[in-house]
Order: sequence, then structure tokens, then C-alpha cells
Amino acid sequence: MLAPQRTVIRRGSGMYGLEQALRRRGFRRIAGADEAGRGACAGPLVVAAAVLPAGKRGEIPGLADSKLLTAAARERVYDEVVARAEAYEIVVIGPTEVDVRGLHVCNVAGMRRAFARLAPAPDYVLTDGFPVDGVGVPGLAVWKGDRVAACVAAASVLAKVTRDRMMTELAQRWPQYGFAEHKGYVTPVHSAALEQHGPCPEHRFSYVNVAAVADRADPAVRRLRPALPASTLLLADAGEA
Repeated sequence: MLAPQRTVIRRGSGMYGLEQALRRRGFRRIAGADEAGRGACAGPLVVAAAVLPAGKRGEIPGLADSKLLTAAARERVYDEVVARAEAYEIVVIGPTEVDVRGLHVCNVAGMRRAFARLAPAPDYVLTDGFPVDGVGVPGLAVWKGDRVAACVAAASVLAKVTRDRMMTELAQRWPQYGFAEHKGYVTPVHSAALEQHGPCPEHRFSYVNVAAVADRADPAVRRLRPALPASTLLLADAGEA
């Protein structure tokens, strides 16, 4: 990611201030990216990127970090982002790819894919928390970006709503795990289901809690998943991200 110059943000500009400051420096199309499902032990990692228009049209009512919104509010904001965005892209990375390539590698690759598919292309990118190189335009990694940059917050909502819908659909195929309730994160219900049934193809075998019960999976499922050394296993998250 190319190093940015110092950017001055005007007081009181809220989560639109960073993009406004970048536009004053001549950047017109500013894309933000974020992901959902990073801490889950089941289901896909979903990455989204979004470019919001300048001015009032880009001020999305109720926009905030997706984790701070209710499910109903996220759905409303999702519809507004889809209707107003100059461009947006959603990338879905399945659990097998996460197991084989690694979570962070998939996260970065997903953001690159999302940025590359935006049309028109952005001329500046913002990411939540960590830098993403290889995009070809200047960019900035913003700590808690989904709370301070509107385009990153918009991407977080796109990713979260998309993933939640997918997990609800997966619950119909695998009702014994309760995916519609916990969306693949660690809860007492999910842990009990893993203990009773073992993991299904939608689980991430690179996570400690799934690997611990991998021997209870259907043999056909085990054959499809890579054998992973203990040193590479990840801890699942009880929260949503």
C-alpha cells in the first residue's frame, strides 16, 4: 500500500471526515473494505468493498459499524448502500480455502479481489485495521475503520448482511448446528452440536475447537479437508466480526 501524505480531518465531520479530507486532496473515488466472519469457526469469510458518492447522497441514514447495529437496522442500511453506492463488490471465501491458505492470507486476498472488481476503479483505498498491498493505488489502514470511515462501515454492513443470509440458508441444510442463531461463531449451542455431531463441510478445520472433534466428522468430510499441524490452528471467536 503506497504511503499517504498527512491528511487533515475537520472537527465535527464524523465518519465522513476522512473521505472529505481525501477528496480535498484530489481523490474522487475512495473505496473502503471490511470483512465478516473472521472469528467464526464455520461458514465463509465474506469481504466487501464500497465506494460512496460525495455529498448528501453518500450520507447513508443510520450507517455505522455493522456490529453496532441490530439485524433489522443492518438490512435497512444494506439496502441504502446498494442503492446509493457508486460501486460495490462482495467476495465470498469458503471454509476450505480458509483452511488451506490461512485466514489472514484469505482476508488480504479477498480485499484485493474486491478492490480489483470495483467499476469504476477507486483511486484511494481504506482498510479496517491492517494494510493491503498490491492494489495499485494509495491507501491507508485505519484502526477501527468501520467506526471512523463511512466507506469502510458501508463495506462492513455489506459483508455482514451477506454472510448472515448465507448462514441462515446453510441452517436449512445443516439444521443440527443452529447456524441461523449464532452464524458460525462459538456459543454453548454450537459447541454442544459439534460435540454431538462432529463438524460438517461448512466448518473450518483449522480452528482449535473444530479440530478437537474432527474425528467425529463423517469420513467423506474428513477426506475433503486438509490435515493441519497443531501449531497452525486458530482460536474461534465467541463474538461477531
